Parts: sequence; C-alpha cells; structure tokens
Amino acid sequence: MARRDLRGQVAVVTGAARGVGELLARRLAARGARLALVGLEPDELKKVAESLPTDSAHWHADVTDHPAMSRVAREVRERFGAVDIVVANAGVATGGPFTDSDETAWRRVVEVNLLGSATTARAFLPALIESRGYLLQIASLAAITPAPMMTAYCTSKSGVEAFAHSLRAEVGYQGVRVGVGYLSWTDTDMVRGADQDEVLRDLRARLPWPSNKTYPLGPAVDRIVVGIERRSFHVYGQWWLRGMQSVRGYLPGIIGRVGQREMKHFAPRLAASGGPRGLVGAGGAADEKERTEG
Repeated sequence: MARRDLRGQVAVVTGAARGVGELLARRLAARGARLALVGLEPDELKKVAESLPTDSAHWHADVTDHPAMSRVAREVRERFGAVDIVVANAGVATGGPFTDSDETAWRRVVEVNLLGSATTARAFLPALIESRGYLLQIASLAAITPAPMMTAYCTSKSGVEAFAHSLRAEVGYQGVRVGVGYLSWTDTDMVRGADQDEVLRDLRARLPWPSNKTYPLGPAVDRIVVGIERRSFHVYGQWWLRGMQSVRGYLPGIIGRVGQREMKHFAPRLAASGGPRGLVGAGGAADEKERTEG
C-alpha cells in the first residue's frame, strides 16, 4: 500500500519508556504524529514525551490492568480527540530451562506480552473503529520458530501473533487494519539483559546465521515506521525474517533435534548456574518493582 502521511495522526505506543517503544515514538513524532506514551516508568516516559517535537503526553499504566487501560484510552481520546494508531509494544522476558523456571516470572511474561496486548486492543479498539485506524502488534522471531530456554517468551509471542491474525479477520470490515511486527535479536535493554546470563548468551551465539546476531535498533524501528505508514499486515524489523515465513513449518522439527543436542551440551553449566531467573533487563526490573512496590 502507499504510505500515509502521519502528520497530525495520534499514535499510542505502549512500553514507550525505552528500547523499541522509545525510539519508535521519536521516529513517529519526527514524521509529525502526536504521541500518547504508556508504560510503567513515569519519570522516563515524561522525559521522552517532553523531548518530542510534537504534541505528546504520557500515562503510567500496567497493560494487564483492564480498568487502568480503559481509563488511559478514555483520557487519550479526551486529550487528543481521536486515536489513529496503536502499537502494542510492551513486553518482558525471562530465560532458562522450564523445569527450573520461576513460576511468577514465567507467568508474568505471558500476562504482559499476550494478555497485556489483548487488554490494550480491547481498550483502544472503539477509538480505532471510529477513526478506521491501525493496530500494530509487536511479535518476534519467537513467534515463527520455537527455541529452548525461551518457553515463556515463545508462548507469549506465538499467542500475540495468532491473536492479531484473528482480530484482523474480525475488525477488517469496520475499516481497522491489524498488523504484526516481527523482530529478531535487537539491541535493546531486554536483549542486553538476557546476554548477562552467560549460558543464554553462549547458547544464542551457537544459533545459525543470521539468527545469532544482535541487530541495531535504528534500522529495525525505521522498518516498523514504514509498516505503520503503509498499514501493513506484516512488518519485518530485519530483512531476512520475511523468508522465515516460507520455512516455518519445518522449524519445530529442526529445532527439536538441534535443541536436544544443545541442551545436552549446556546441561553441566546449567546445573551449576544457580536458581530460577527473573525478568531480564531494565524493563523487567521496572515491572518487578511495580508489582512489589506499586
């Protein structure tokens, strides 16, 4: 589709305090969009909002909290008059063997990434129907291919991909387009946090090219912006992810065989690496702080 002019459009971005969400807000604002930033770090959100060149505001809310997100949706419409674009980007991650995983952290990944995305859509869909707008769900390479040590993240991202595809079929006749954004390992606090775990870092380094690389954030976000301008059904943060779609049916079997070999290789180090892992990165720390102190 032809690119749409974003000047004056109202875009909601969840998880906007850092990483993909922060840079996406900056790129959209540079194209003239007005931004509503949502997340769990009010001080960081305020800094981002105040630094944008267009009319912008921020809201402190947990995307899994339906009353809070409904309030945000209402206040965003009151503040800006409309909602044209919603990017469900908020996400957290944890890693490690499922049998040794922290149940609370594992469940929280699914709650934020999957249920939080559905809650975001539920809150903002009335406004998007009114504006015949665009909802972009940020998924991941983890939605295309399974991976050992990432059961919670793969579950959540596979779920949001299916949710977005199903929702597209429901609301398309009302003029709302729904897209899915796919990202491989991208240079964010989340990925850097995961790499602090030596076993996770070394396991990732043994993945086949090009899935073993960490990619710069800027080009990936630029591709997302183009997808938003085109209201695309599929948006790929890295060029090679599009090709993965054609072979994804073969991947579970391949990963199953290769994964067993790799897990056997890393088993002694995993046994010596300590207990369950929590959420990774600064965003994960903010989420845990919100739940324990909020």
